[in-house]
Amino acid sequence: MNDRIVRLWPGRGPAPGPGSGAPGSGAAARPGTVPSDAAGAGAGLSDAAGAGAGLSDGELSDAYPVGPGPSLRVNFVTSLDGAVAVDGRSAGLSGAADRRVLRLLRTGCDALLVGAGTLRDEGYRPVRLDPPRRAWRAAHGLAPYPTLVVVSQRLALEPGHPALAEAPVRPVVLTGERAPADRRAALTAVADVLVTGEGTVDPVAGLAALRERGLARVLSEGGPRLFGALTAADLVDELCLTVSPLLVGPGPGRITAGPASPPRALTLRHVLAAADGSLLLRYARGGPNPPGKSA
Repeated sequence: MNDRIVRLWPGRGPAPGPGSGAPGSGAAARPGTVPSDAAGAGAGLSDAAGAGAGLSDGELSDAYPVGPGPSLRVNFVTSLDGAVAVDGRSAGLSGAADRRVLRLLRTGCDALLVGAGTLRDEGYRPVRLDPPRRAWRAAHGLAPYPTLVVVSQRLALEPGHPALAEAPVRPVVLTGERAPADRRAALTAVADVLVTGEGTVDPVAGLAALRERGLARVLSEGGPRLFGALTAADLVDELCLTVSPLLVGPGPGRITAGPASPPRALTLRHVLAAADGSLLLRYARGGPNPPGKSA
């Protein structure tokens, strides 16, 4: 499918140009293009001036810049009426362009953060990257693969789960002090289990523990309760949201869940419109044009 995309920018201020990036990061030249794999090559993305031509890997990277400092980026897909899934999984909402962006975001992160329920429900596999993307990471001082980080209060995870047992780099599991000791011991065979809270995982402590390990740029893919906890702790620096052109109807939950917390404003960075009717939105902290660098 040729997912042609038209880029629209907020009305105030100029469009962020190549090299723009995360809040608080210093200006820097674009370090290089995140390569897409063969599956993403046909998911063409274009801006308004593209006259139907797809966005190149470099142009797409410019739309999703990565700052050099610590950051937490959240990536989700939702239906037009706010559903987080179709038949219990997000795959029914995703399209080729959404998957291409997902691959790009995973390529540029140090850690991939996900809740245990999402790991199970979405059928996560080992987080592997093809040789071009591993080469890009090596050229930019990153480990060959991002580290999978799973948040689990009860440690209801099987050590034999492929995402853990077959991971190319040893995963990390964040849990609380009340997690069963026997499950903690079992998971230690395949992952580093870190206690970062009492009854539940403290997201502030969890993120600090990751950064102590050098995992500064974190990408979270949910689920809703994890997103809600990160929002309540005021840790979300950026939200990348794909809006699927579907009305799912009553039943599925929203992309966020948990206790209420104060609203927090983010600034629109871009809107990319795919040929299948999806919108790819990027919101981040700060003003309309913070300096930074692209992935």
